[in-house]
Amino acid sequence: MKTPLAYLLLVLFLLSCNDNDKLTLEPIGFDIGPCTDCPEVFIEIPNAMGDSKMENVINNALEEEVISLLTFDDEKNPTTIDKAIQSFKNGFLEIKKLYPDETVTWEAKIEGRVTYEDVNMLTIMLEAYLFTGGAHGYSTNRFLNFDKKKNDELEDWELFESKKDFKRFAETKFRIQENIPQDDPINSTGFMFEKNEFYLPENIGFTQEGIQLLYNQYEVASYADGTIVLILPFNEVKNYLSTKIKS
Repeated sequence: MKTPLAYLLLVLFLLSCNDNDKLTLEPIGFDIGPCTDCPEVFIEIPNAMGDSKMENVINNALEEEVISLLTFDDEKNPTTIDKAIQSFKNGFLEIKKLYPDETVTWEAKIEGRVTYEDVNMLTIMLEAYLFTGGAHGYSTNRFLNFDKKKNDELEDWELFESKKDFKRFAETKFRIQENIPQDDPINSTGFMFEKNEFYLPENIGFTQEGIQLLYNQYEVASYADGTIVLILPFNEVKNYLSTKIKS
């Protein structure tokens, strides 16, 4: 018969095992620094602590995504987030110099957070809002999925045993959620899928609730429709996944 102390030690052991499943991620922030009449920039993303291959893969992937969001001039290729912020600032100042009375302040806000992690997988979502003039800004969300066993970032197609089979299942669920009859064209209720054919979004990620399919603004609908999200519980999609999930 186990004593109370034995039970306590068992609980502590199990908690320790669960903690060991997770990487150490600490927030790291970037901004434009002291500057008058400059764009507003706020960036806070997870930073994987350590120097293992997995941690370097995560940090490099996040850095590349932030740089791509901030880069205003395609002819310039900043190699760090700080240089990308400077590029964003320079783009604003150049426009303001040309149109001093018409240019409104640019804005870039990028935040990253872990949406899922277990012994095999890690998913980080980047949520970004960018405003560089015009009638309104642009919001976008990006999922980054990492295989902790392979020490690598995964492409969307690598998440599934058969992307074709998963797509067929996802379309059925999408039609149910959006009240689109199964036998009608996918755009029959106002969506804007190219060629009037359903396709998976550019962003698919793991969350605590299940697989999230995320269509950003303009991807399949108008700006006014905002982001379109479909969440598929793990118990419904586990047979389509290429890796086992601890749901």
